[in-house]
Order: sequence, then C-alpha cells, then structure tokens
Amino acid sequence: MSKVGEHFIAHDGMTEPGPLGRLYEHLPPDIASLRDIVSRLIVHVSCADQYGIPASTPRPRETQPVSARLQLIQECFNGPLEVPRPPRQRTFGTCRDYSLLLCSILRHRAIPARVRCGFATYFDAAPNQDHWICEYWSAAEQRWRRVDAQIDEMQQRDLGITFDLTDLPNDVYLTAAQAWRLARSGSVDPDDFGHGDARGLWFMDVDLHRDLLALANRHTSVWDTWRSATAENRCLDETDLAYGDRVATSIETIEQSEGCASRPDETVAFLRNPSWIDTSGA
Repeated sequence: MSKVGEHFIAHDGMTEPGPLGRLYEHLPPDIASLRDIVSRLIVHVSCADQYGIPASTPRPRETQPVSARLQLIQECFNGPLEVPRPPRQRTFGTCRDYSLLLCSILRHRAIPARVRCGFATYFDAAPNQDHWICEYWSAAEQRWRRVDAQIDEMQQRDLGITFDLTDLPNDVYLTAAQAWRLARSGSVDPDDFGHGDARGLWFMDVDLHRDLLALANRHTSVWDTWRSATAENRCLDETDLAYGDRVATSIETIEQSEGCASRPDETVAFLRNPSWIDTSGA
C-alpha cells in the first residue's frame, strides 16, 4: 500500500479509540450499518430541540477526541454501541464528531478513511451548508466513497433525503476545494456557501484550511475560531485569493496522489494562521 494509504489507515490523536476500542469488535461489517449506528450515538447541537431535549440542557459543541467521545457515550448509556439510545441518552456534538467516530471505526478495521470539510446542499439552513463528512477507500471500486455519518432516520425523513448516505452523489456535497474553484470561476455565488450568517469567500477560505489540515490528520486547528473574525477579517484581497488558490491546489494534489509516495502532512507547512489571531505580522 502507498504511503498515502498508510497515512489514512493509521490512527491519529483524534481517531485513536484507546481502551474503549473494544466496543468496535462486535459491530457489523457493512458500512451502511456502521453509519446508522454512528448516527444514533450523538445528537447534533443544532437539532436538540427537534428531539424534545429541554432547552436548559447544556449542549457542548467542542470537538472531542474519539477516546473521550466513547467515554462520554458510555457515561450517557452504558452498553454496546449498536444498542439504540434514546436522544436524551446520547452525547452532544457536531457533524465533525460523527465523521471522526466513523473514521475511527474504519481505521480500526484497517480501512483507509479520512474526514473532509466542505459544503452540503441538503440542509434547510443554506443552499450550501458548511458540513463535515467521512470518506473511505473502497478497495473493490478503487475510489473514495463519501459518507454522511450524521443523518439519522428523523433527519433523513425531515430533509427528504433519498440518496445513498454511504456514497454521496457529486451534486449534493462539495469539498472545500471544489466549492472554491466554482466560486473563483464565477460559476456559483460565494454568498450561498457558509454557516449561518458567516458566508462568502472568506468562509470558503476557512473551510479550505480546515479541509487541508484534516487531510493531514490535524482535525482541529486555529481556523475553528472563525467566529472571532471581524468585518475587516472577512475581506479578502488579491493576495488572499491567490493564497486560497494555493491551498485548493494542495488539496487537489492529495486527492490525486493515490499510489504515490507523497504524504498529506508534508503539504501543510506553508499554511498561515487566520488574520484574526495572527500576531506574527506575517
């Protein structure tokens, strides 16, 4: 297997399950069943009201290492992962937490898997909503398949989703680089891409950085502080746009390098900090 393949099989600090990896041992073998199980272990903080969870219930959204996530899952409901949990006995998290957990399970089985950051078209909040998914390498098909581990039966029904959640069609999910290229070519409106009121090219640039870092197994970063960006920080000049093009190219290089000796973590050395926290003057 190539070094790239090895990179996406080996656990990192966020996907390593620790002693509770024993919970994976009796899970079913097929991806669809694993996806369904993961979707029922976490409640997305934005969906808590839909599950009838009281508004007074704390809803932490900090991304957790999988070892800590599994511990929280067991504290909420002590039992095998495949046993359905009532919503009030699930942990809280975001789309990245679902993706990390599925990635962890697949890597534990020596299946190359990685977490991706981009934009989904199937949510009501925005035409192209900031969203994290998991990709895994299908040896039979010799390609990466995109999986949304968040969508459970309720969300699938409410959002009217009929496509295969273990093999997302190309027109329902765009990686950050794909979206950036379309925006830079004028094919799409950048303001259709974002998270809540945070949208446009500057937010697409945030997701470019987060996706490239995730490909290097750096699943959380200073770019997650995007809520601290000021109005001034949300304006990109020509230098910023050219730099974003370079980040997109790095992502595309990793995607095209299957079977090559390059390693994703060698491609992020040039990345800079976001302007709202960069005190280096660079």
